[in-house]
Amino acid sequence: MISCIFVFKFNVMKNLFLLFVVAFVVAFVCSCGQGKQMLNEETQWQKKQNSDFKDASKSPLKRKDLKAFKGLDFFSFDASFVVKATLKRTPNSEWFKMKTTTDELSKERIYGILYFELKGKQFQLNVYQGEELMVTEGFEDYLFLPFIDNTNGTLTYGGGRYIDLRIPKEDIIEVDFNKAYNPYCAYNERYSCPIVPRVNYLDIEVKAGIKNYEK
Repeated sequence: MISCIFVFKFNVMKNLFLLFVVAFVVAFVCSCGQGKQMLNEETQWQKKQNSDFKDASKSPLKRKDLKAFKGLDFFSFDASFVVKATLKRTPNSEWFKMKTTTDELSKERIYGILYFELKGKQFQLNVYQGEELMVTEGFEDYLFLPFIDNTNGTLTYGGGRYIDLRIPKEDIIEVDFNKAYNPYCAYNERYSCPIVPRVNYLDIEVKAGIKNYEK
């Protein structure tokens, strides 16, 4: 009788130990999987954006907002929003004064027109070159791509978003909408931000890049 009780207790302890081991392994695998998934979703560009926003010397945030800042809200990376666009240069385009959110005007010209396919639809966007940046060290080949789409005012900033580009050697340029960011005036009204020309409207929801900022 005693031996039976001993065997019974031993089996119970053995089963409990096995259950503990299984539970530990499952928890470990799940936690590793979650960590890996989060790492895959966070791109180097997103890390750089958050790093800059946390840096008081670079951040556009107001002091009170910087103290509470945890990180920007990004859409998950979506490879379908990385497109190869054909650049049709417009070398004879005239300089004009682009309106901004303040009384300041930004002297720009249409450097070219981008033609591309996105989500099965054909689109075109004007890409701009700034007169001041052309003579600024490190920005001589900088191009400015502002755009508006059907997420503005809900999922993303109402005034549209920007993408930074560089002049390509050939006539093909990669446009990564996962790197679309808000103008600084979305975070602080003291900044002067170029207003997106209406011609640069995409009749589609661009669920990529940075979402609307909520204080």
